[in-house]
Amino acid sequence: MAKLIVSDVDVKDKKVLIRVDFNVPIKNGVIGNDNRIVAALPTIKYVIENGGKAILLSHLGRIKSDEDKKELSLRPVAERLSELLGKDVKFVPSNEGAELETAINDMKDGDVILMENTRFQDIDNDFGKRESKNDPKLGEYWASLGDVYINDAFGTAHRAHASNVGIATAMKAAGKPAAAGYLMEKEIKFLGDAVDNPVHPFVTILGGAKVSDKIGVIENLIPKSDHILIGGGMAYTFLAAQGHKIGKSLFEADKVELAKELLEKAGDKIVLPVDNIAAAEFSNDAKHEVVGQDIPDGEMGLDIGPKTISLFKDILKDAKTVVWNGPMGAFEMSNYAEGTLEVGRALGELKDASTIIGGGDSAAAAIQLGIADQITHISTGGGASLEYLEGKELPGIAAISDK
Repeated sequence: MAKLIVSDVDVKDKKVLIRVDFNVPIKNGVIGNDNRIVAALPTIKYVIENGGKAILLSHLGRIKSDEDKKELSLRPVAERLSELLGKDVKFVPSNEGAELETAINDMKDGDVILMENTRFQDIDNDFGKRESKNDPKLGEYWASLGDVYINDAFGTAHRAHASNVGIATAMKAAGKPAAAGYLMEKEIKFLGDAVDNPVHPFVTILGGAKVSDKIGVIENLIPKSDHILIGGGMAYTFLAAQGHKIGKSLFEADKVELAKELLEKAGDKIVLPVDNIAAAEFSNDAKHEVVGQDIPDGEMGLDIGPKTISLFKDILKDAKTVVWNGPMGAFEMSNYAEGTLEVGRALGELKDASTIIGGGDSAAAAIQLGIADQITHISTGGGASLEYLEGKELPGIAAISDK
């Protein structure tokens, strides 16, 4: 079902509530990475350049106590956004009440306001976690502040919160538009096309620690993929299912039977490591070696080996659609990062292919290699992209108005 997009909506002279994803790393008031702020700029600029008043909402981190609030205020984000937009962004240190309402009523066309962290609502009241539990009264209150709602926060689309599902539901009930922003539109397009209408050969690359995190993705993509390349810690559960020795590698004993079922269902589509980098300790300083599919007793697999890298690159060279989610090894340690980096290089070299990275360590590898601009799409939502690849309906997207 096609969703209403920000460009479908008249924003002139309107108060436009925009749910953005400004969940960025901040330490001692300094932003460590502003990629998510930059990603929201096209939607914000569209609204203010077309005469709308942009009222921004975002969460930041997880709030468990008043102590957390000191490090999790959005004030530094407002300052950075001002620099990126080249205009003043008014920060309101509250997200409910007279101070916020006055600031909104005083806005002129083209103005931008960022209200305080929506998750402060999870402790600033007597009613429990109002934001993260999608309190309908809170959604209705926020909806009452605007004429139009735009959801541009794909990173929270898999969660039903008051600031996405709650506002959208209340806006639609009031006969007001609830649309997707440009970033959300991009996520829906690229991830949706990869899942529903991939150009073949279609290769899925999955890594990370646990099979259990990717079961739904594997099951959904087996019939659609030509190859599913598996690395990372999850590979050892599959290798154990094939009867290989895995030493003391990370694996899920309770998922071995499931891995057997997935291997049987997929036939030769699932491609596992044929060699590994193994060490006795989970340490970058540990002595490590290249071993085959069997990991020696007392050692653990920490990365895919050179033969596996060649095998994976050979499969990838003809791909027309690639979805990659999860590292091939203990990417955070330089001695076990080569598998992840080589997969990233292979994607960067593909021509005439749609390449999609599902956030997290895979995105970090692309950035580290300087190939981010060679990737068709890097998702801003790790958990949301996984659930989308599983074929699930995401509540944050479902709540947006259909065209």
